[in-house]
Parts: sequence; C-alpha cells; structure tokens
Amino acid sequence: MTDDYIKRAYAPILPRKDEWPVVKLAKDRKAFIKQVTDASVARILESTGNQLHLLKEELETVLYRERMRLKQNPWLVDPDDEPLFWAKIKTSLLAVEIEHQLSVEEKRTAYLEILETIVRRYVEEIAGNFKHAHYKMTRSLATFGFSRLLNAARVKGVKSFFSNQYSLQDKIQIIGETDQLRDLASKGTIVMVPTHFSNLDSILIGWTISTLGLPPFIYGAGLNLFNIQIFAYFMDALGAYKVDRRKKNLVYVETLKTYSCEAIQFGCHSLFFPGGTRSRSGNIESKLKLGLLSTAVEAQRINFQNDIPDVSGKIFIVPVTINYHFVLEAPSLIHEHLNLTGQERYYKESDEFSTSYKISKFLVKFFTKGSDISVSIGKAMDIMGNYVDAEGRSLDKHGRVVECRDYFVSNGQVTVDTQREEEYTKALGERIVEEFHKINRVFSSHLVAFTAFNLIKRANRKLDLFSLLKLPEEDISIPYEDFRESCERVLNRVRQLKGEGKLHMAPHLNEDIDRIIQHGLENVGMYHAKRPLVRSNSNEILTEDMNLLYYYHNRLLGYELEKLFKG
Repeated sequence: MTDDYIKRAYAPILPRKDEWPVVKLAKDRKAFIKQVTDASVARILESTGNQLHLLKEELETVLYRERMRLKQNPWLVDPDDEPLFWAKIKTSLLAVEIEHQLSVEEKRTAYLEILETIVRRYVEEIAGNFKHAHYKMTRSLATFGFSRLLNAARVKGVKSFFSNQYSLQDKIQIIGETDQLRDLASKGTIVMVPTHFSNLDSILIGWTISTLGLPPFIYGAGLNLFNIQIFAYFMDALGAYKVDRRKKNLVYVETLKTYSCEAIQFGCHSLFFPGGTRSRSGNIESKLKLGLLSTAVEAQRINFQNDIPDVSGKIFIVPVTINYHFVLEAPSLIHEHLNLTGQERYYKESDEFSTSYKISKFLVKFFTKGSDISVSIGKAMDIMGNYVDAEGRSLDKHGRVVECRDYFVSNGQVTVDTQREEEYTKALGERIVEEFHKINRVFSSHLVAFTAFNLIKRANRKLDLFSLLKLPEEDISIPYEDFRESCERVLNRVRQLKGEGKLHMAPHLNEDIDRIIQHGLENVGMYHAKRPLVRSNSNEILTEDMNLLYYYHNRLLGYELEKLFKG
C-alpha cells in the first residue's frame, strides 16, 4: 500500500441504478422482510431446541427486558406505540398461561404466533429503507456543501465560495487497495469492516464508497443516531439498517444476525463496524464483536451449500482504518472509558454529538480548518483471513491458491457446524485486528501525543494510570529539546515498522522533525476547548487536559513503542 493518497475520478462499476443490489433489495422489501422473519423464527426455535418451556421462558425474558428498556432507557426515536405493543404481548402471554384447556400443540401455536409478531416488528425496525432519489440528493448535497466549506477556508476573496480549487479528495485522502476493491465488488460480495472512532465515520465511509464508484452498501447504524435529525436523514438515504444496542435479548440478536446474513446472500455489499461501537479509549480495536462478523461466515457457507462455488458466491472481507488528527467526541469518550475502567473514580459526561446544531457547527469548523483525514483501504481477504488475488482466488501464506469451500466440507459435503464456524469467526476477527494495525496511517498528532504522554509517565514512574491522569496540569512541563529528541526516536522506530510493512505513515512525517512537531501540535485535538498539547513561550511542552492527551496517545498502542521509554 502506498502512503500517497489517490486522487482521481472513479467511474461507477454499475452505472445503472437498477443493477445495484441495494435497489433490488428495496424493491423486494416486503418479500425480504417476510424472508428474514421466517428465517429468524426458525433460528430462534432451533436455539430453544424446539422445547415449549424454553420458548415460553424466552418470550417472557424478551417482554421483561423490553419493558425495563422503556422504563429505564427510552429514546426519542422509539415509536409512540411501543408501550401499547408490549402491553399487548403481555396480554397474549397471560392468555395462553391462564387458558388451562389448551393442548400442548395449541400452546405451541399460540407462542409461535407471539414470537412471529415480535420478530416481524424487530425486522420492520431493523430494515433499511433505501431510496435512490434521496441517496442521489444526499450525495450531491454533502459533496457540494463540504467542498464549498473547504474552498471558502483555503481560497481567499469573494469568489472563494464558488471555487473548485480544492476537492474533498484533498481533505479526505483515500489510500490503499482501491482498484482491488472495485474489481472484487464487480465479481462477488464485499463486507467492509472499518475502525470506529467518531459518529462521523458512517457519513465518511458512505462518501468514500460513492467516490470509489461503488454501488451503495447496506450497513448497521446505531439506532441512537436516528435521534438526531441530520444523521437520521443521512442514514436513511445511505441505506442504513438500524441496530439497537439496548436490545440484548436472544430474539432481537438472532433477528439482527439473520437480517445481515440474508442481505449478504442477496448480494448486497455490506458494512459494519466490528468493534461494535466507537472506540472509547482511542485505541485501534483489539477485541471485536463477532456477532455480525459471524453472519459473513454463515452466508459464505450457505452460498457453498446452494452450489455457488465460483467467485460470484464469494464473500470478501475488506478492512479499513479511518485516521483523524482529532475526534470531536474524544472528551466524552475518554471519560466514559475511564469511568468504566476506574469505576467511581470517574464520571460520564454528555456526548458532543447530541444535537443537529452541534454537528453542523462541528462540520463548519472541521472543513474550514487545515486538518486532514485519511481512509486506508486494506487488502481483501476471504472469510478465513486469507488474502485474495485479482480474480478473487484465496491464497495461503505461501501465495498458493486454496479452495475456501474445503473449510466447510465434512465427508465430502458442505455441512453446518456451529462450533466450527464460531472458531472461524474468532480467527477472522484476529486477522482483521492484525490488518487494522498494518494499514493504520500514523499522523504527526499521534506521534506528539504518544511521545508526550510517555515522557510524563516516565517522570512519574510510581504513579498508576489514574493517579497520573489526576496530576495538576500546571505541574506538568517537558523541555522542548527533550521532547524533540524523544519524538525523533519514536519517529525512527515508526519508519522502521513502516519498512517492515507493520504500519503506514502520512507523507507529512517525511518533513524535518521540528516541522513535524509543529504540525502535530497544531492538529492534535485542535477543536477542543482544552488542548492536549501546547508549546509555551518559554519553549516547553505543556498539557491542558491529561485525559485527552491519554486518548490521543492510545492510537499508537499495539506497536510496542512504549519500550523506547524504558530505563
């Protein structure tokens, strides 16, 4: 993967919208919802071993948890009839319970009807509602609006608002295996798995997919984002299906997984954040949520069962890292992380992305600042984590072609083996984490934050993390020369790791060290009221917020760079 970003116009790989899988799915929405409902019910019955008492217990658990959710954690986006719906479910369950004359088979039928009612409601909520006209308008508005803001900031004079001198591809730099991604998207089905740091990621990835000339992907977006009008519009237009992380009951989880699995089999390119939610600590995800990832493995096995052994039935996993100099939500995310790990020693703060006004204000600030974003597209893999070639063939570690189908064969037949597929999913998750670190693109802001935090840590060896974070900011200072020397040491190791193919670097890290440091200090946490790092008039490096410094430092964990500060 080259570190230079790719700036060119990409022709659509499917020029006619009628050919887009997501459009075909939208046209068949009603039939697809029934298909997902039937398949989900079958899976849930299987998981209860078709035992009546277990099905009854599961339905009671769903009812209890949903009523608790409505009481303890309601959202604006929740339908108005939610309390009424669950009251009816309660009445239906009680009716079966008190009717003593019902036979076992009649009870089974009644419970099955209740299950189907719940599942159908879940599927209706989850299902995306892609509309091509909305998609086209959203894409045009986003590109036009962001480009205008970008040029207004960088081109001086009255004509700046109408200038096209700078494009979004200057601001949002796409690097990596773009041609391979386009080739494989026209042959099989792509499952894109990006890192997740900000609520902006969904819009950013949507724009990247469109820029690369790919048809729209379906993807799971947190239902909480639909609380915010501006996001709700974008999500609906970009083909999002809704994921409600409050619902952890088996019926909902199985329904969500079935939706994803059926959509992948339908041929829809899919996207989900395997970390499950935004990284609270600022780290690249190291432990992935395997639920939705397992649906790609299952869909691949079903394609083989359905005798689609050629590349059209192949599912390709494409890791993507999103690289920011700063994350708007960093203060609340790191407080939440510290609250979870330090328990009562920290408290949770509100989210900066709570209103459309705040997001709009942030977008204006972001596009009128000089800071860049990069989106790194990794090498495509099969569901076993093997790299694939230009034709979509799986390659082992020695570059030899291997048959993906063979991983699912037992006694000459493709068979269902849940335990085996769980192991495959776990191994795929580990491979994705490896690739995240390889395609991660180090920025100057990551470098200066990592170096400063480790110097402060070394100067206070006896303190644990929470004591370190509570140090008064006015007592922390690093002489510039010490900081410069340490930055150079970290940078040399980063360059070494780049040479070994273990990470990537932004081109600005090829400047001289003083310019790199200046660039890093200007960009790290540039939007925050309290800056993680500043250079004082007396030539010292200071921090205004240790928690933020810790957050931005965490981006370079996983490369053992902290060993440079031992001794």
